[in-house]
Amino acid sequence: MSEISAGNRAGAGADDGGGDDGGGDAEYDVAVIGYGPTGVTAANLLGATGLRVVVLERDAEIYSRARAISTDEEVMRIWQRVGLADRLKQDMLADRPLDFVDARGRAFLSAHPTPRGHGHPPQMFLYQPALEQVLRDGVARHPNVEVWLRHECLRLRQDADGVELTVVGTADDSVRRLRARYVIAADGGSSLTRAQLNVGYEGRTYEDRWVVIDTKMLKPWPDHDRLRFRCDPTRPAVDCPTPLGHHRWEFPILPGDDERHLTTDEAIHAMVSRYGIGPDQIEILRATVYSHHVRFAARFRVGRVFLAGDAAHAMPPWIGQGMAAGVRDVANLCWKLDAVLRGELPESVLDSYEAERKPHVKEVTRRAVFVGRIITDRRLAVTRVRDAVLPLLNRIPGVAGRLQDSNWIPVAHYADGFRDRPRTKSSGITFRTRASDAGTAHSGTSRTGTSRTGTSRTGTFRTRASRTTAPGHQIPQPWVTAPDGSRVRLDDVLGGRWLLLHDALPTPQPEWERAGVPSLTVLPAGSSPAEGAVVDCDGVLRAWLTHHRATTLALRPDAYVYAAAPAGTPLPPPPEGLSLTPRANTASTPPVATPSPASPASPASPASSASPVPSASPAAQGTP
Repeated sequence: MSEISAGNRAGAGADDGGGDDGGGDAEYDVAVIGYGPTGVTAANLLGATGLRVVVLERDAEIYSRARAISTDEEVMRIWQRVGLADRLKQDMLADRPLDFVDARGRAFLSAHPTPRGHGHPPQMFLYQPALEQVLRDGVARHPNVEVWLRHECLRLRQDADGVELTVVGTADDSVRRLRARYVIAADGGSSLTRAQLNVGYEGRTYEDRWVVIDTKMLKPWPDHDRLRFRCDPTRPAVDCPTPLGHHRWEFPILPGDDERHLTTDEAIHAMVSRYGIGPDQIEILRATVYSHHVRFAARFRVGRVFLAGDAAHAMPPWIGQGMAAGVRDVANLCWKLDAVLRGELPESVLDSYEAERKPHVKEVTRRAVFVGRIITDRRLAVTRVRDAVLPLLNRIPGVAGRLQDSNWIPVAHYADGFRDRPRTKSSGITFRTRASDAGTAHSGTSRTGTSRTGTSRTGTFRTRASRTTAPGHQIPQPWVTAPDGSRVRLDDVLGGRWLLLHDALPTPQPEWERAGVPSLTVLPAGSSPAEGAVVDCDGVLRAWLTHHRATTLALRPDAYVYAAAPAGTPLPPPPEGLSLTPRANTASTPPVATPSPASPASPASPASSASPVPSASPAAQGTP
């Protein structure tokens, strides 16, 4: 029987699920196609909003082959928003040192990730099946989210009001229809949805294929907890610790290799024996062959359907950002869908999804390709220069710091997205709309949230000296003292909503107040807790405001700055159409509490998992 679950009714039978053969269509606000890390994160984010959501997943259980092995502090911040970060950390390793090692086993460059202020360790190593289980348990908190396992979307048909999906049950070939106002397609690099939409997937697939080997560590070896990129031109390798007693190796398949033989236990033990690892020290769980890709969907949006994660882009794994990029995608998209469906923002704001995400993911991919060249180059002359020059550069003050900081991930700055754009101009305050400001994927609207019915728009006049640099950036997340005196991360107070953030002397903002946007004041360290304020315990937030020449911020629900103003200056007006409806602060989403899986190598079916027990103190996760 097909498996459909709604909320924490995990394992409910197919008849509990909505649409029926040939009957009326079931109605949803959002349909999510795919239940990997991108889709399950979307389900958690949308579940917290109260929207009616359906998730379609063709497989019955979590994919058992670990793919992603790390993530970063910004992604942990997103999972914090849905109450899962601290539970996920129980199954992760934080901040492992990193060595680039030459053919003789000597480190020619060592690095360590440096925090960027998101409130979590800068790098976390993970075991993907265990991670996905926790995220799925998180979805079970939300009775407004139905999960249809063993169901696949065969056909999409869009009209003016929504999308009709024809869905087949892969276990019994039953056919169902459902309707959703919007669809998120997170169905992977081979996305059937993308193919149905006739959206190109442009780029390349690398000739080299790689054997990815997951093992269980039986006996530890020296420095087993360090990540090593073994830059041996004869056969490069990735040697990576992963949590829950696992360890990962990756090797390229070279010309003349027998691909099938390289996945045998005999060949694997022979390859790792080069590093002093004996057969009695590891248990080989599985070996899989993968290809690396650099690809981008020609469009991330087609009408009411949005591509996310690998369905929208693919990158090589060298900086651990493939999964993270998908999580960032849905974090950017889900709050916008919620706002549009509630009538708080115009539908045109959805065009900013591609405008914001595509440039960032392209830059992340470019850096991943660059790091991959350092690791995998097999030209002997080039590798000799690399092995000699990088240690010399590592001795130069300033250069050394940049090399040793392994934060190669570019900071997202949404310069062309949904944000205020102040102009500097000698006279006048009305500016023509540039062609580049037009929407890229949905022809009917502009990507800035303003209707195309006019050809001009009003900017905010400021002199160059007074211009703030904050719009388009995400604010840091320091520890703060909440009004009740508790010490929490900032996002636990912000609560995933529009908010005005002021320094200690707030400037009245009547237009924003009429739109229903609440305010929060940042008090300096040492201040007493106060209603409507947080105390900046370490001065991080106030220093950030000073750096960006701002005293007041208008924050989007994802903690990116929509608009900012320096001292004594009113904020630019709210985005056109912003009108907030009363709702709960999503910081109160209860965290999930699930036991660590007894054997993450064989994760339990999500349909049979126990219901999670909410924390007694849901508003904040963990203490410093």
